[in-house]
Amino acid sequence: MTPSPLLIVEDEPDLRQLYELALVKIGLTVEAVGDVASARQRLAQQRYRVVVTDMRLPDGTGLDLLRELARDGRSERTIVITAYGSADNAVEALKAGAFDYLTKPVTPARLRQAIATALAAAHPQGAPVPAAPRAGDTPPPAPDAPPAPPAALQRLVGDSPAMHAVRQTIQRVARTMAPVLITGESGTGKELIARALHACSHRASGPFVAVNCGAIPAELLESELFGHRRGAFTGASADKPGLFQAAAGGTLFLDEVADLPLAMQVKLLRALQERAVRPVGATTEEPVDVRLVSATHKDLARLVQGGQFRHDLYYRLNVIPIHAPALRDHLPDLPAIAQAILERLAQRDGLPRAPTLTPAALDRLRAYPFPGNVRELENLLERALALHPGPVLDADAFTLLTPPTATMGDTPMAPTTDAPSRDADAPLSRAQLEALLQRHRWNQSRTARELGWTLAKLRYWMQRLGVG
Repeated sequence: MTPSPLLIVEDEPDLRQLYELALVKIGLTVEAVGDVASARQRLAQQRYRVVVTDMRLPDGTGLDLLRELARDGRSERTIVITAYGSADNAVEALKAGAFDYLTKPVTPARLRQAIATALAAAHPQGAPVPAAPRAGDTPPPAPDAPPAPPAALQRLVGDSPAMHAVRQTIQRVARTMAPVLITGESGTGKELIARALHACSHRASGPFVAVNCGAIPAELLESELFGHRRGAFTGASADKPGLFQAAAGGTLFLDEVADLPLAMQVKLLRALQERAVRPVGATTEEPVDVRLVSATHKDLARLVQGGQFRHDLYYRLNVIPIHAPALRDHLPDLPAIAQAILERLAQRDGLPRAPTLTPAALDRLRAYPFPGNVRELENLLERALALHPGPVLDADAFTLLTPPTATMGDTPMAPTTDAPSRDADAPLSRAQLEALLQRHRWNQSRTARELGWTLAKLRYWMQRLGVG
C-alpha cells in the first residue's frame, strides 16, 4: 500500500528540484508544483501527508493555501518557507495554523528534519499511514484532533472560563511547533502549563527540560544553553552538551525569559531562526530539534518599549500566548484546587485519605487575596496539614492567614517611607511583601520559600521596595 505523498509548492524550478531530490533520496513520495492554482488542483484530487509551500508565489501566497486547508478541515501538516528576516511572515503563518516554518536558504538536511517531525506528529509511532486515494475518490473526512491525555491536564484544576480557556489553548496548539509564551504572576502554575503542553504534544515521549533564566549567572548562560567544547575556557576539561541538546526531540522550557541579558537574547534569536546552536568554543553550528516554550511574570511588551528586550525576539517567542490566571481571578475554582493539592500531599505523605476543608475554612481562604497564588495556597495547606492532622481542616488551621491591607490590584497601600510602594517590574507590591514577612514573623527564609524565591531574590526586592 503506497503511502500518501508530500506536496511541494515552490515557484523557483531549481529550488523545487532541490527539495524534491532531497526528499526522494530518503524514500519519500513527492509531488511538486509551482503555483497556488496547481496546488489547489492537486489538493482537490487527493490528500497529502505534508504540504511544504513557499510564502510568495506568482498567483498568491502560502498563507492563502494554509487558510484554505484550515477552512476545509484538512489534516495535512503545513510547513511554510519564508525569506530570511521575514519574522512577521513566520509568525503570521504559525498563528494561521502552520505546523512549522523554514527560513531561506533551506538546506536539504533542515528540510528533511522538518518533514520528519511533521510526519511523526501526523502519524505517531505505530499508527498506520493512510494510503493515497485514487483519482476520483471522495477524500475521507479530516480526523478530529485526538483528545489530550487526561493525565496531561489533570493538575490544571478548575471549571472556570479562565481555566477552560487555558486547557483549550493547550490542546489546540500542542500539535504544532509554534513557540508559546506563558504569562502570569509568580505562583500561577506556568511550568505546569508548559508540562501539560509537552505531554499533549507529539513530542511527549521526548525530554522536558526546564531552566530558570534568572537563576543562572550571565557569564554561564551561553555555555548552559548551548554547551561548550573542551578548552573553550578555564575549567572546560571536556565537551559538554547544553540544555538545547539535552531537550532534543522534546521541549525546552525557558522560565523567566525576561531575565535574559540582551547579548544572550541575540544568540537565542539566532537559535530560533536557524534551529541550530553553536557551542562555546566550536566553529560550526549544530542542528537542534526542540519545541520552545517560555514564560515570564513581567510585561514583555513594556520591556520592549524600554529597550530591555529585543523586539524581534519578543515576536518570535510570543507566537501563541497563554495567560495563567491569578488565583483571585478564578476563586470559584479554589475548593477544587485546594482539594487536589491536599490529595497530592496526602499521597506523598502516605496518608490513607486526604483531609477535607470545612465551609468555614473555605470562607477564610476565599477572603485572602493570595499574592503568591496557587504556590502560596499549597504552602498554606501543607503547613495546615502538618500542624492539624486529622480528617478535617477547619478555619482554625489557618489562623495565621491575615489578609494584607492592599491587594495585587492597582491601588497600593500608602507608603510608610519615601521608597516607592510599587516597582514597575516587581512581582508584588511593597504592602504585599510586608504582609508576607509579617505573617512569617520576618523570617526571610520561610517567606522566600513560600514565594518560591531564592533568599537572594527576596533580599533584592526587599531593598528595592524599601521593606525592612
